[in-house]
Amino acid sequence: MAQHQLDDLDEKILKLIIGNARMPFLEIARECNVSGAAIHQRIQKLTNTGVIKGAEYIVDNTRVGYQTCAYMGLYLQSPGQFPVVTEALQQIPEVVECHYTTGQYDLFIKIYAKNNQHLLHVIHNKLQPLGLARTESLISFKEAFKRPMPIDFGPDFD
Repeated sequence: MAQHQLDDLDEKILKLIIGNARMPFLEIARECNVSGAAIHQRIQKLTNTGVIKGAEYIVDNTRVGYQTCAYMGLYLQSPGQFPVVTEALQQIPEVVECHYTTGQYDLFIKIYAKNNQHLLHVIHNKLQPLGLARTESLISFKEAFKRPMPIDFGPDFD
């Protein structure tokens, strides 16, 4: 997919909706000094070109019973396993992210579990059957902060 050339209005729109994905188009239009129709068209274009992939609600994992957040580095037995393993990981509901990485791990995943026993169950009963060479786990005690990526179309480096 070709990269969409973004301008200052796109930047302003993206900053506003990243701050509040539920902000009404008319409020965005007022902030940007353009019509509501113009905002609707821009957001549609940003969505169609893949710049915007959707909007989501953020659920506090601890408030819905998932007390353990873990990150795991996965070592594959062979490079040919990538498609099969990533497809299998998509079928495990506790695995919420999967990344191809450089460095020591072949894949890096994020898991939410109800507690440490549930995490152990996921590792033994859902991950080990995938035929991984080995795994390394890191348990997160607490998320210090999380923020969206910065939107800045200015010079590449300051």
